Amino acid sequence: MARRDRSSAAFGSRLLGPIDESSGMRRIRVQLLLTIPLLIANFIGVAVTIALICFVLPGPPVFTQELALLNFVATPLYGIFAFVAGAYWGTVKGLRSLRWAVEPDQVPTESEQIAAAAVPRHLVLQQAALWLLGAVVLMPFYAVTEPALIPKFVLGIGFSAIVVCANSYLIAEFAMRVVTARVLDAAPSRRRRGIGVRGRSLLAWTLGAGVPVTLSMIVALWALVDSSVSTARLAVCVLSLGGATLVFGLLLMMQTVSATIAPIRGVRRALREVEDGDLSVAITVYDGTELGELQSGFNHMVEGLREREQIRDLFGKHVGREVADAALAGNPTLGGVETDAAALFIDIVGSTTMAATLPAAEMVAILNRFFDIVVDEVERYGGLLNKFEGDAALAVFGTPAKLPDAPGAALACARAIRKRLDDTTNDFIAAIGVAAGRVVAGNVGARQRYEFTVIGDAVNEAARLCEMAKQDDLLLASANTVEAAGAAEAAHWKLGESVTLRGRIATTRLARPSGT
Repeated sequence: MARRDRSSAAFGSRLLGPIDESSGMRRIRVQLLLTIPLLIANFIGVAVTIALICFVLPGPPVFTQELALLNFVATPLYGIFAFVAGAYWGTVKGLRSLRWAVEPDQVPTESEQIAAAAVPRHLVLQQAALWLLGAVVLMPFYAVTEPALIPKFVLGIGFSAIVVCANSYLIAEFAMRVVTARVLDAAPSRRRRGIGVRGRSLLAWTLGAGVPVTLSMIVALWALVDSSVSTARLAVCVLSLGGATLVFGLLLMMQTVSATIAPIRGVRRALREVEDGDLSVAITVYDGTELGELQSGFNHMVEGLREREQIRDLFGKHVGREVADAALAGNPTLGGVETDAAALFIDIVGSTTMAATLPAAEMVAILNRFFDIVVDEVERYGGLLNKFEGDAALAVFGTPAKLPDAPGAALACARAIRKRLDDTTNDFIAAIGVAAGRVVAGNVGARQRYEFTVIGDAVNEAARLCEMAKQDDLLLASANTVEAAGAAEAAHWKLGESVTLRGRIATTRLARPSGT
């Protein structure tokens, strides 16, 4: 199961809180992140407007006795109205349509998803409407007293309005990441409606450089056609607008870069976790642009890796991990190769009677306990459990994975299985036979369906030794296997008599554990 990023920066910033934050705290956080930055942006916009109209742009003065009532009563009253209306209309009322977003288990409907995606655009339109309304309401009163003030008002209010509206969009996108993540999680295939990375970059350039430079050019043209504009006033305009370009350009670029880097940083952090072997990681998709596609694509990639790992694990459990790894690493074909290997055959004694007298569930439980021990020890000694045959199993050592001492590994494994069975089981017994020699290992079957298997005299000899061990000491090996094993393992075995095993022509000298 995927493990979501639970860090405090799951949404790209610590200001947005952790992903498992309580619904009440999340609502307060989103409300504050929308309201406070928008109020600050509008306050700065008003200050810039006053500075442009009153001190920077050329034209008649604003601070006159005739305009005192407008300057100190009408304009501040509208400013207060605009701040209150913007805060209520833009954030408080607007968030009412997003109540579902603070409920952790509520899935948004189609209409709720559309409404959530439209919040940044609606906020920009609301900000633009309030600034336009201010111009429409106040400018006629100023124009009646001094018509020459109209160009100053148009340029000053227009410049500030554009900057404030653009900032409002970036602020809303940032504050709405939590909501956007819920929308994208509910509808992963939903078409993104954001302005995109290119749109953000163009927006930052337009507002940080394009608008101030354009305003500077307009002032320069103004100075050319109006001889009353002094050189000092023109210098003040250029310096002021140049400073605005540097300050606002930097702020807008920082916002844009931050919005671009945050998703990339999250993907990079998650990639490192995947490189470390953690395939349970999943990124919170909160960006509505192409970067959201990157986040979503990462999650799909990791999901594919998890499925591949699950298939590989299941494949390995069915055919053995070494066979699975070999099949995944290359292009397996039918056929085999001749190699030296050791075979271990193990079978439960009296299994036919047990199956006839015991309930099926109890018989299955016995087999599972039996094979659990066998598989555990075979893997511990580097072997491959090649086949389950009812109540019997065949393990091979030395193929497909090479072992420095395959006969010794098979013999040591047989002794370990024998000891564990003697120590932990009393409701069944099993016999074991071990033999080593030349075998053919490879894929046998048809092109549509085949399996890895080992064929050779050593396999047959191990099966016959297992059969004979049922009436002997429950563990027999061939003397050739002991002689081929390393000295350390051979010391645990003693050689015995020679016999002719069923179905074989040559005699086999037996070997039994010495008990040392």
